[in-house]
Amino acid sequence: MGLIHIAMFATLDLVGQAPGGPEEDPEEFPFGGWQAPLIDEVAGAQVDAAYEGTDALLLGRRTYDIFAGYWPKHEDNDFGALFARIPKYVASRGTPELSWAGSTQLGPDLPAAVREIRERHEHVKVVGSLNLVQTLLREKLFDRFDLWVHPIVLGVGKKVFDDGAVPTNLTLLAPPAASPKGTVYLRYGLAEGTPATGDMTDFD
Repeated sequence: MGLIHIAMFATLDLVGQAPGGPEEDPEEFPFGGWQAPLIDEVAGAQVDAAYEGTDALLLGRRTYDIFAGYWPKHEDNDFGALFARIPKYVASRGTPELSWAGSTQLGPDLPAAVREIRERHEHVKVVGSLNLVQTLLREKLFDRFDLWVHPIVLGVGKKVFDDGAVPTNLTLLAPPAASPKGTVYLRYGLAEGTPATGDMTDFD
């Protein structure tokens, strides 16, 4: 069985909307592209390493449309070349135009479809796709959660953990890693069970 990897870029208040630019989200959002001033060589190398071994993409409709409009024109780029050769799976309730070679729309039973993908591939990467991520979180249909937390607060925008969050245990897979501009890279794995409670007087 393969692994479902969620990769998310977020602000300190966990806004994950449109980090790469205003074209990522057509809804009114004043901070599209908030990630660009905070990228440095360390963070870039972390992102590059996180894609090693990826053999499929799992995307929501909006992220797919953005990727399909951009990456086929940039296949000389390492990411463009990777995305061109691996399957792209699209979660959508509508009828998207799948013009990007190697693209497949998932069926209406999304949890079942994701489980089938997990059986078919070793390392499936989920990028952006905040609405899709809510479903994966709710159903606990992920194995790894990579989160880059950037040192800004926006106060508006769609959150990484929104209406999909349910009580879930995670385990830290590696020590947090900070970049020179203050972005912290956190790598978690899904753990069994739900969060426990206790009494702080035990530590008196």
